[in-house]
Amino acid sequence: MTIHHLGRRRLGAFVVPVLAAPALVACGASPEPGLYTLVVRPGSTLPRGPAIVQVRDIGLPGYLDRKEIVRSTEDFKLDVRANAWWGEPVGGMLGRILVLDLSQRLPNSKVYGEAGSITLDPNATVGVDIQRLDADKAGTVILVAQVAVQFNRPTRSALRNFSISKPVPTPDTTGHVAAMSDAVGELADGIAAMLQ
Repeated sequence: MTIHHLGRRRLGAFVVPVLAAPALVACGASPEPGLYTLVVRPGSTLPRGPAIVQVRDIGLPGYLDRKEIVRSTEDFKLDVRANAWWGEPVGGMLGRILVLDLSQRLPNSKVYGEAGSITLDPNATVGVDIQRLDADKAGTVILVAQVAVQFNRPTRSALRNFSISKPVPTPDTTGHVAAMSDAVGELADGIAAMLQ
């Protein structure tokens, strides 16, 4: 009987720390990440444009294709924002925002994304390769991209390089994402002009 009682005490000594462990882990857990998205920035509307425009899936460098928001790549270092994540995959989000931006700028065109369920015979196809979308040492967001437009009926093509700089209105993540949205909006202005 005494041996059985000591066994329970020893068992109790092991059970209490195991049961308390989740509470200790919960106390030291990091907060849930904030989820962010780019937003549409209005631009000048243009009267002309192809009747149907397809925006192909956006090309991204590997360093941007992640859930964490990349603040900068200066000084050979990838600087990501702690607990600040994109609310959706970056390539899909950029494609979605560009479709909305171009639809606003080209009200007489029907603009759709390659990744969606719509399949039409486009009069123009837009390809975008993002090469950089992060801040420099001064905190200014830099967007570097190549854009190619392939027109059908008649067949012709256009290629343009973009280098866009946008100041960050506030030093926090919201300000960084706002400047990124401004840069993508300016890129949409340039693409809309290419589609004329």
